[in-house]
Amino acid sequence: MSTIDLVTAPQPFSEFEATERARGCTEVLARSYEPNTVVPEHTHDFTARALVVQGEMWLTQNGTTEHLKPGDRFEVIRGTPHVEKYGPQGATYWVARTV
Repeated sequence: MSTIDLVTAPQPFSEFEATERARGCTEVLARSYEPNTVVPEHTHDFTARALVVQGEMWLTQNGTTEHLKPGDRFEVIRGTPHVEKYGPQGATYWVARTV
């Protein structure tokens, strides 16, 4: 796990991981992106449920863009095309992946 300012995290990583594993996820990890990173449209072979813990990002899927900040959660269903854009300070989120 990368170092996170836990003042912005609504729960400890260990609690997030335990909750998601109890829901049946196969992998839980922290993902961090550099400032102003754009990840072009892509898909995954897993479903992802995530919690933003630092910075901000914009997630576009199904024709809708969400502006996500610390404490916000999002889900991307396996095979769904989506675009990720990260803010001027980058972003970190904790993600639970289910194949």
